[in-house]
Amino acid sequence: MKNKKILEICNFSSGVSGVWTRVFEESKRLSKKNDVFVFSSDIENERINPIKNEKISGVNIRRFSVKRRIGYALFFDFEKEALALQPDIIICHGYRKPYLNKAIKIARKLNIPIFLVTHAPFVEYKLRKWKTNIIILLYDLIYGRKILNSFNKVKAITKWEMPYLLNLGLKRENIVYIPNGIPDEFFRIQKAKAQNKILFFGRVNPIKDIETLLRAIAIIKNKEIKLEIVGPGDIEYLNRLKILVNKLGLKNKVIFSDAIYDIKEKIKKIDSCTLFVLPSKREAMPISLIEAMAREKIVISSKTQGGKEIINDEKNGFLFEIGNEKALAEKIDYSLNVNVNRIKKNARLSVKKYSWDKIIKEIERVIS
Repeated sequence: MKNKKILEICNFSSGVSGVWTRVFEESKRLSKKNDVFVFSSDIENERINPIKNEKISGVNIRRFSVKRRIGYALFFDFEKEALALQPDIIICHGYRKPYLNKAIKIARKLNIPIFLVTHAPFVEYKLRKWKTNIIILLYDLIYGRKILNSFNKVKAITKWEMPYLLNLGLKRENIVYIPNGIPDEFFRIQKAKAQNKILFFGRVNPIKDIETLLRAIAIIKNKEIKLEIVGPGDIEYLNRLKILVNKLGLKNKVIFSDAIYDIKEKIKKIDSCTLFVLPSKREAMPISLIEAMAREKIVISSKTQGGKEIINDEKNGFLFEIGNEKALAEKIDYSLNVNVNRIKKNARLSVKKYSWDKIIKEIERVIS
């Protein structure tokens, strides 16, 4: 596929977001052979990004003012600019987004193919407010089948979400599995000596359930190991965690560190730990877990949909019941006291398929 004009549409085009990471990594690689444009809102980490047009790593980014907002449903108008751009291909990111209808309309006007990357929005109902569940149920019943089947292909980023898409009425032949990826640098092993440390790497947000990890640290047998929590923080939640640290007597064992975005620095941080733990209540496709496994780290994850898809318990990592600090503590103690060389090797081998160098070839094949 060469010299195409590709338009990618998403909610955000900067800041910390799994969706944006996929959009940017995909667009950056597609831009080597094509002209790639990203249209998004101008919101970045709940603030307005004043830069409306910029080019990063070959990707042209245009940000539009939000006219109306309902949670993560952002309404912004890009139809005039999209028609003027005259793209050859449109790729939308996120099922149930307000801009999908507009993008489909534009694709029909221009008679061009359009694709959807789902980003696995099928989380457990108990984690949402009841009003949100009703809105989602009505959307799926009224619009789901029609919207999903308006795309040439729907790209699922996980295997576990495929039954949900089929139940919504998407034709089986219109689904293709293309997961998110990680840069190839994560597979270039230059091992640094690990410290006696457990690492959490990700958003410091209530959905990550870091309280369970702290409570597990308080009861593990190994009293020397430390915990480092790395990531951008929800201030209110971060303060709650610090209060819990003091309450559990972990002040000298827990370190809070700022977010890291540079790949080399991220790899160094992952390499510095003995164990990588992801205790979340919900994960669709946890990239941080894959990155740690690529670095041959022992990983422990809660039994989220994403965790269960990536980890085969005691084969390439460990799983524990969501919110169960005793089970997590047992997994930590066990992994620190047995020979885990085989599990480390299996971890790296099992995630090689997530290399962006491989995934971009599949994306190009599907949209060409």
